[in-house]
This record gives sequence, C-alpha cells and structure tokens, in this order.
Amino acid sequence: MFRWFRRLLPREERFFDMYARHAAAVQRGAQELGAMLQGGDAVMRHFPAVLAAEDDADVITREVVQAVRRTFVTPFDRGDIQSLISLMDDTVDQMKKAAKTIVLFETTEFEPELTRLGDAIIRCAGLMQEVVPLLAQISPNAGRINELCEQIRVVEGEADEIHDAGVTALFRRCRPHDALRFIAAREVLDRLEKVVDSFDDVANAIEGIVVEHV
Repeated sequence: MFRWFRRLLPREERFFDMYARHAAAVQRGAQELGAMLQGGDAVMRHFPAVLAAEDDADVITREVVQAVRRTFVTPFDRGDIQSLISLMDDTVDQMKKAAKTIVLFETTEFEPELTRLGDAIIRCAGLMQEVVPLLAQISPNAGRINELCEQIRVVEGEADEIHDAGVTALFRRCRPHDALRFIAAREVLDRLEKVVDSFDDVANAIEGIVVEHV
C-alpha cells in the first residue's frame, strides 16, 4: 500500500543527474587508465588523471548518500540507490588500485593481454554511462537496459578469457629466469580483471532494480 502511495508523490530526480556525473567520472578514469597502458612516459603522464577521476567519483558518491538521507520520496528503494552508487564507485576504485599497481612495479611496457583488458574496461565504462540515464524511466527502457547489462556481461566473460590466456602467456615468456617480471605483470593483470568484474556487479544490480520496477 505504501509503495503504491509513494508512486503518486513527486519524485526527487536529482539522483539521475548524480548517477550520470558519476558515470562520466568513471568513463574518464577508464580512458586515462587505458592511456597509461600505452606504456613509456604515458604511464606517469596519465596516472594523476586516474586519481583525479576517482576523487571526483568519491565526491559524487558522498552527495548521493547525503541526498538519500535528506529526501523523502526517492526514485526507487533507498537501499538500492546507495548500493548502486557504491558499486559504481567500486569500478573507479579498482581502476585506482590498478593504476597504483602499475606505478608501484614501475611498469612501462605492457603485454598485449594487458592492453586488451584496458580496452575491455573502456567498453564497460561506455556501456555503464549509456545505461545509467535510462533508469530515470525504467519501464519504457527496460528492454534496452537489459541489453546493455548483457553487453557488459559479455565483455566481462571475454575479459576472463583474456586474463587466463594472459597468465599462460606470461608464464611462458618469463620462465625460467624472470620470475619478478611474471609476478609484477600477473599482479597488474589481476587488477585489471577486477576492474571489469566490478562492472559486472553494477550490471547485476541494475538488472535487480529493473526486476523490482517492471
């Protein structure tokens, strides 16, 4: 009964603007991380921009949490609003961790598998940036939302395969005398895969919201 009553009240729409701004920060971080994977001096040139994107995303995340506390009628469940922005923020947090790992290990040359994972991250960020605004009108956009979420899931599956193939290729390149190189490159590879995995978590959360509102 209360849910039906809530639908008659005017909704606070600023959450969708904040989601869109956050998704733009994530996309910026993905682009900058991908640029780091070009190697050479591009690593340190683009590293600060990844950190800046993560900082911007954190600010917006706090705005969402504060807005939830102050708002009587939210577009959908308060828990879902906070969970979604938290999962979105995790994507750029993972980017920051990946970027810091690259710098920590002083990596300036990247195997093909690493750059392919960078491309997968950029693709996922673009898909998330496209799907988030559609939540403003869930029912008419449900089909497209599910399509975009499925595309993220497909990219995540491809990234898993790239990661596994990358581990094998690294092992073959580095044995038997370059264990340190293998350890460093494997750590970066794992970090990049976690970024893609975090986008899959976002897609799952969005699909759950759709199920509740259609």
